[in-house]
Amino acid sequence: MNYFCSTIITPQVEMMHKLQVAERSEIYIGEVAELLPRLLPERRTIVITDANIDRRYHSLLQQYEYIMIGTGETVKTMHTVETIYRKFIEAGIDRSCFILGIGGGIVTDIAGFVASTYMRGIDFGFVSTTLLGQVDAGIGGKNGVNVDRYKNMVGTFSQPKFVICDVGLLRTLPEREFRAGLAEVIKAGIIADKRLFEMLERTTFDALRDDTELLAKTVLAAVKVKADIVNRDEKETGERRKLNLGHTFAHAIEKCSSAMNHGEAVAVGTIIISRIAVKLGVLTEKDAARIVALFEKFGFETISPVTTRRMTNAIAKDKKTSGEFIHIVLPTGIGSCEVKRMRLSEIAAIVE
Repeated sequence: MNYFCSTIITPQVEMMHKLQVAERSEIYIGEVAELLPRLLPERRTIVITDANIDRRYHSLLQQYEYIMIGTGETVKTMHTVETIYRKFIEAGIDRSCFILGIGGGIVTDIAGFVASTYMRGIDFGFVSTTLLGQVDAGIGGKNGVNVDRYKNMVGTFSQPKFVICDVGLLRTLPEREFRAGLAEVIKAGIIADKRLFEMLERTTFDALRDDTELLAKTVLAAVKVKADIVNRDEKETGERRKLNLGHTFAHAIEKCSSAMNHGEAVAVGTIIISRIAVKLGVLTEKDAARIVALFEKFGFETISPVTTRRMTNAIAKDKKTSGEFIHIVLPTGIGSCEVKRMRLSEIAAIVE
């Protein structure tokens, strides 16, 4: 592992931060070359990664036991999980081993789900290599897979031992994928960090891409929002629902269309729910306009590629739905939001 770490050269980041989640998981904002050798336990380690990481670091991954999966939401299924289970059985993997997921949110979701269910649980950790993974998907202990394009319908709450967020790894991300992660950063600012939102208003897409220290501060702020909420509500019985801002409509968009990736759908979903909040009288027109303007500033589309009827039909089958009701997250200002239990018919009527 030392060779792997020393070969991934990332720009120097002056700040290294550690956050605690649910007393069992440590989140590090820093360089993987420095962190991984001391965090990885001295036992048999199996890496789960994807084709993108394999293409980039193939010669390095070869020195480890690793399992490669495909890319995209289509691989986030029980079929992929069962394939990994069988490979584990063939290789004699047991509870004394350690699972390391290296990749974006799809890799960490699958790796976490496999590790937390195989033999009723094996210790695991992540190296998150995408912005979306670093600020959202890799943090908080929610691991799961999709069923028939319904997002994360099967999953677990199981915390990784550690998550490493090295912003230097983000320099090679395609522009569209980097932008997708920014949607979750903006979301964090809306729900709980006014200063983060205002900082994003003052900066630019190119500045975040080029300034490693600025990006590290941005990632840290977004991670703090999620870590603080998860620490108060690990199993999503109340406050953690706030992290789903925009996601009810986003998941419906993702189910009904392949036109948008997750971050792009979250941007549109957040704009839709902001407009609903205005209609309900809990968000001002001014703040809603600021939310729309910030997404536009970073290059997001603001109109859904899916009709209202198709979205509301998909929402009716969302995992957060209970009978004719669903818990919806409404922004109430920049840096604040509330969870409201609403009838599906009421939401559909407002949107239409």
